Amino acid sequence: MAGGPVYTVMLGRKDSFESNISSVEANIPRANTTMDEIIRMFESKNFTVGEMVALSGAHTIGFSHCKEFAYRLFGYSRNTPTDPSYHPKFSAALKTLCANYKNDSDMAAFNDPMTPSKFDNIYYQNLKRGMGLLESDNGLLRHPRTSRFVDLYAFNQTAFSNDFARAIEKLSLSGIKTGNQGEVRRKCDAFNTFRT
Repeated sequence: MAGGPVYTVMLGRKDSFESNISSVEANIPRANTTMDEIIRMFESKNFTVGEMVALSGAHTIGFSHCKEFAYRLFGYSRNTPTDPSYHPKFSAALKTLCANYKNDSDMAAFNDPMTPSKFDNIYYQNLKRGMGLLESDNGLLRHPRTSRFVDLYAFNQTAFSNDFARAIEKLSLSGIKTGNQGEVRRKCDAFNTFRT
């Protein structure tokens, strides 16, 4: 529906019998996680740098709450309140949008303000324009191991779509549960049977 690539979704993946935030926190990069840390995180799961950059392209859809990036707008450093890597007009618009973020936690901005509901490579083009919403987005453009993939995907929609499809298929198979480690749930938000 959003115009993205077609890829295979394997059926029958098992869900865990446990759910706790600490196991999630250790496996998901934060908005301000450094690029070196993100690369290490993905490499520890057997993903290449290119696959990580392709998966980051999922930010072509969706939004982030202002609290995740407000420090880049209002308190970047003692002498520079706004992150200079933002395009000035983009940061001005974000400051207006997020002015009340401390009182309204629902305030959010599109990750891709140009085509927010379309799965395309504009996200990467935006990074090159100074419109990387999150620090982790901006890091993709600035890091020597990731910038060449940003350049490739910004220029070549087909390369991005093909690489994203392969990487998301690989991600869907990462850390799968086998045997009695989990269950295929009948209802995604509840265990099939009560467990003690």
